Amino acid sequence: MHDQNISSKFTVYESSDELSSSEKELLLKAVEARNKAYAPYSEFNVGAAVLLDDGSVFTGNNQENAAYPSGICAERVAVWSAMSHDPRRKIKKIFVTAASDIKEVDRPAAPCGSCRQAIAEYEIKQESKIEIFFTGEKGAIVKAPSIRDLLPWLFDNSMLK
Repeated sequence: MHDQNISSKFTVYESSDELSSSEKELLLKAVEARNKAYAPYSEFNVGAAVLLDDGSVFTGNNQENAAYPSGICAERVAVWSAMSHDPRRKIKKIFVTAASDIKEVDRPAAPCGSCRQAIAEYEIKQESKIEIFFTGEKGAIVKAPSIRDLLPWLFDNSMLK
């Protein structure tokens, strides 16, 4: 038996003022998507914006359903929309933002486990890192340089073959 350490790297921006102009624009697109979310049950609205290597941007928001497992998260809506448009493209960045109708979301809201696994699929497929930015409706913005920083023991297709 031996111990191993796993480390993750994150950059924390205290506000959007610290982002580049193109990153601010992606955040605004994620906020616009968040404002269109359909979340009547959780009242937790999430928006995502995906930047592809050709400069195109796809957005998504969470879509809930009274049969809870039938809903889908913003991140997967945006990623799958982008990849259904052109599966040859590479995802460069994903911005995720969350707000609640019940209380102020003042800390970063990271992608859920299912979304992390879905993002991992594309990072492995494209053989290049996807930067993931996540935030609440106010406060800090966190950037993970790769999905592996959020999901270090990811499950991939090498397990299946």
